[in-house]
Amino acid sequence: MEEHKIDWKNTDSFVIIDNGKAYQRSTAALKVCSKLPWYWKWSQVFWIVPRFIRDAIYNFIAKNRYKWFGKKEACMVPTAEVRNKFLD
Repeated sequence: MEEHKIDWKNTDSFVIIDNGKAYQRSTAALKVCSKLPWYWKWSQVFWIVPRFIRDAIYNFIAKNRYKWFGKKEACMVPTAEVRNKFLD
C-alpha cells in the first residue's frame, strides 16, 4: 500500500493490486469481477461508465449495504489459508 501511496489507515474502500497497479472503489470491484467465472463477465460493460459516476454508485451501495442486507454480530474466524491472503 505504501508503494502505491495509499494511506491504508484512512482508506474506507477495499484495494486490489493487479499487475503492480493499485485500484480502489468501483475500479477495484470491476477488476475483481474480471477475475470471476464467465457468468460475471457481463459486469465489464460498466467500464464505459465514467469513474466518478461508478464511484458515486459504489459509495451509495457501500453506505446502505447493512440496511439492505443486514449485518452479522460476529465475523467469521478465518482459517490459516484465508489469513495468509491478507496483509498484517
